[in-house]
Amino acid sequence: MIVGKRKPFDEIKDSLKGYKKILNVGCGTCVAVCLVGGEKEVEVINAELDMAFRLNNEDIAVDGITIERQCDREYLELLDDKVKNYDALLTMACGAGVQFLAERFPEIPVFPAVDTTFIGVNQGVGWYEERCRSCSSCVLGMTGGICPVTMCAKGLYNGPCGGTNKGSCEIDKDQPCAWHMIYERLAKQGRLDIIKEFKPAQNWENQIPRTVIQPGYTKS
Repeated sequence: MIVGKRKPFDEIKDSLKGYKKILNVGCGTCVAVCLVGGEKEVEVINAELDMAFRLNNEDIAVDGITIERQCDREYLELLDDKVKNYDALLTMACGAGVQFLAERFPEIPVFPAVDTTFIGVNQGVGWYEERCRSCSSCVLGMTGGICPVTMCAKGLYNGPCGGTNKGSCEIDKDQPCAWHMIYERLAKQGRLDIIKEFKPAQNWENQIPRTVIQPGYTKS
C-alpha cells in the first residue's frame, strides 16, 4: 500500500507557471484509497486551480482524467491520444506513477501534486523495481520525472558527481547515471535552466519503520 499527502497548493500552482493547457491525471488505486489522488481529489484541485487562475486573470485551462493505475503501463496507453493536446501534465499519483508517466511522455513536463510518504508491502511473491523511496518531498517536477534518490547510487540532489562516465555510473557500467538521464530529459523539454537550481539536502529523519493512518480514516 502506498500513502501520500497533497503538496501545498502554492507549490503546485507555481510549478505550472508558463503552461497554458494542463492535464491533471489521477490514479484510481493507492492514492485514491488514502483520499489523496483519486477522481474526487482531481476535481477538487482542478476547481482550486481554476479559481486561482481566474482571480489572477490567467488564461490557463486545466482538465482532469483518472486512470486505474499510473504505475502500470497498460493503463497509461489510455492517455496516448489525449496527452498530445496539452503542454504540461500534473499527476496525483505516487512517485512511481510520476516516473512512469514522465517516461512514457518524455517531451512533456510532468509535475507531481503529491508527496509520497509511506510504502507498505504486500505479503506475496513478485518482481519489483524500486522507483520511489517515499522521501516525503518529491522533486520529480524539477528532475524531468527521474528520481535522483532511487536512481542515483549516491542519492544526489545536486548532481552529477565526478564519477559519471559516458552516461554510466562509476559503480557499474550497466547502471545508467541518473543525472545524465535527467540532463537529457530536461534538454528534450527545453528546461535545462532548472538543473542549475540548488536543491537543499533532504531531511532523512523519517526513514524509520512507521505506521500511518490517514486523517480521513481516523476515528474521532
